[in-house]
Amino acid sequence: MKGSLQESYAPHNSCFGCGVANHHGLQIKSWVQNDIVIADWQAKPYHEAFPGILNGGIIGTLLDCHSNWTAAYFLMLQSKAKTPPCTVTAYFNVTLKRPTPSDIPVHLEASVKEIKEDRALIQASLFSQDKLCATCEGLFVAVKEGHPAYHRW
Repeated sequence: MKGSLQESYAPHNSCFGCGVANHHGLQIKSWVQNDIVIADWQAKPYHEAFPGILNGGIIGTLLDCHSNWTAAYFLMLQSKAKTPPCTVTAYFNVTLKRPTPSDIPVHLEASVKEIKEDRALIQASLFSQDKLCATCEGLFVAVKEGHPAYHRW
């Protein structure tokens, strides 16, 4: 892999959260570290809910996209494919534990809780200065030909 998961496998993806090609998006960059996928991300002032605090919708997007890439990567490994399948969110549940400061980077971690042939249940966490600020559990499914997200990367 020559860069993040997104740069390596989907350099033309335009997703708001993780699309390398979306210059107005969040541009999350996820990296594999053993059995965990990690990312660090820094907010801009326009990502705030109010001064100094990150917007909950942005937190949800960070956790959703990061978890989606975790699922895609581990589904790729499981099937011994050379590229990850295009995956979409079936559902994700975010729990906001405490206000997340917007003036320092956040750290994301995600791992597989359960994996099947075409789907993965992912657990993810968002930290600020080693304090747990939000958690997420979501199901991500590999789509088949005919789905609008098929071949999106």
